[in-house]
Amino acid sequence: MLPARARVRRSDEFRTVMRGGARAGRRRLVLHAIDADESKVGFVVSKAVGNSVVRHRVARRLRHLVASRLGTLNRDSALVVRALPAAAEASSAELGADLDAALRRLGLLPAKQAGGPGESRRNADGGDKTTRAAP
Repeated sequence: MLPARARVRRSDEFRTVMRGGARAGRRRLVLHAIDADESKVGFVVSKAVGNSVVRHRVARRLRHLVASRLGTLNRDSALVVRALPAAAEASSAELGADLDAALRRLGLLPAKQAGGPGESRRNADGGDKTTRAAP
């Protein structure tokens, strides 16, 4: 659970972040961010996402994902995470990947390092690095 001081709660705070801040959209979520004195986050999960059970499941997943990343942000920011209908069928890993991509796009997370999981490494000539046994 996020502490009360780390949550965007009032409608005027949501309005300020969503209208005055930067935005990064992904397939399953849209992230709005604006610089702030300390990091805060709010969530918007509308009825378009699904019924009450689905909306709360999506909100819980997003809350957990954001809480684990809040301490690693490059600067203090107020964030609003808006879930899109595709978030209803997404796994936590897919939501996390979209969240990380949006945070990187807004400059709130360091850029992904080359050679990380799921990325191919390339030679200086641009070809894939492969190892073949000698005939």
